[in-house]
This record gives sequence, structure tokens and C-alpha cells, in this order.
Amino acid sequence: MAAFHSPSTASIGMVLLLLIGFSMAAFAYGNFYHKFDVVWGDGRAVIQEAQAFPGNSAGTVTAYYLSSKGEAWDEIDFEFLGNLSGQPYILHTNVFCQGKGNREQQFYLWFDPTADFHTYSILWNPERIVFSVDGIPIREFKNLEFLGVPFPKNQKMRLYSTLWNADDWATRGGLVKTDWSQAPFKASYRNFNADACVWSSGSSYCSSNKNAWFWEELNFAKKGQMKWVQNNYMVYNYCEDTKRFPQGLPTECTFADIL
Repeated sequence: MAAFHSPSTASIGMVLLLLIGFSMAAFAYGNFYHKFDVVWGDGRAVIQEAQAFPGNSAGTVTAYYLSSKGEAWDEIDFEFLGNLSGQPYILHTNVFCQGKGNREQQFYLWFDPTADFHTYSILWNPERIVFSVDGIPIREFKNLEFLGVPFPKNQKMRLYSTLWNADDWATRGGLVKTDWSQAPFKASYRNFNADACVWSSGSSYCSSNKNAWFWEELNFAKKGQMKWVQNNYMVYNYCEDTKRFPQGLPTECTFADIL
């Protein structure tokens, strides 16, 4: 988990094209200096306690995601799509399996994500992936491998954060471009909490707290919360986009709600 401030503008220094790579420990809490590495950005990325101010972030994408490597990579994405000042941010989620994504769901939030820090978390276990905001689940992607739907469970992943220019698609489908006079664009993080199995030397090591999340599923109350978010704040769901999939919706769209 990481408390996260979405992208906004500030006064000095360029912080675009920021990538922070994190090798997950079995349990890690709160120390960016010891648990995160700046892996590229040409010296423009810094680790510090900072607050950002809301502003025009159109064209930018701030991502917080898990990813493996290679051409057939797996990936689990939280992405904030920047917008013009005063316009709501869109929280974009996606799941890649064996190099294939196209499983986007997008949401408005029920708060201004630039006003304060909030907790964005990913539950990833052998049965499901759950995206949550402040403990409220907003999306669940189930393991439906028995129906031929790929599920990311065979590749080790690292936790990354990126802030990058994507004005060819990020804001209103690319109609609104990045205003570089608003730079620098900043994303701020405060605290993180990771509990995971670590792959090392051909075997996996899990913390003693493994059973708390390894088979975790949504109870009735959590499913109700997720339904509330999806009914009131979802703005795009690939499982409803019949124009995009004229030959039929993906298999998981048909079965996810009944299994």
C-alpha cells in the first residue's frame, strides 16, 4: 500500500519521466530510502517529504503498478490520467497477462486526490486481483484460467512508480496536450506497506503473515462497497464496450459476476 498524491504543478525543477523501482521484501513498511531505487530519470527524481499543489496536469500519467519483465510480461496498473485545472482526475486500471492488456476500467473518485494523501492498494493472490482506494474495493479481476482466461501468477513482479508524458491519449483521448509551461509535474508518496512472497534463487519465501492475504476474498460488505463505486463512479468498462469487441466481449466479462 502507498499513500499517494496525484500529479500536480509546482515552481521549480523537472520531475517528468520518473521511474522508481522497488524490489519487494517479504514485509516492508514505510522507508523509501531503504526499499526503493531510482532507476532512471537523469537525476530529476528525489526522495523527500513533499507536498504538491493542484494544477494543470493534462497529458501526464502517474502510474503505480506491479510488472514483470520480458515480451510476455504481466502487469497490474493504477494510473492517474492528468486533466485541466478544476476537472476531475480519472483513475485508470488495467491488467496485463502474458503481454496482453486491453482490460481497462476507469473511475472518477469521490474526493479530490490532489487535496490530501490517500491509500491505493493492490491485493494479488492466486485467486484474484483487487484494486482498492482507502480500503474500499473498486475492481476485482478473478482467476478464470479454467475458462482459458490468462491470469498473472507465474512471473515475479516488482513495484514501480512512473510519471510520464502521454498526451497522445491520456486526456480526452489525446485532444488536450501537455502544457509544458506548467512544469514541473510532481507526484508525492507518503508511506508504503508491502507483504509479499519473494522469489529468490529458484524458490519463493513468504512472510509469516501470508495467510492473511494469500486466500483473501471479498466478503458481502466489501462486494457491496465495490458495487457502489462501480454504479456511481465508473466511467469506462471494457466489458461493456461492444463497439471495441464486435466479435463478442472477452470471456471474463461474461462469467466474472456469476462465479
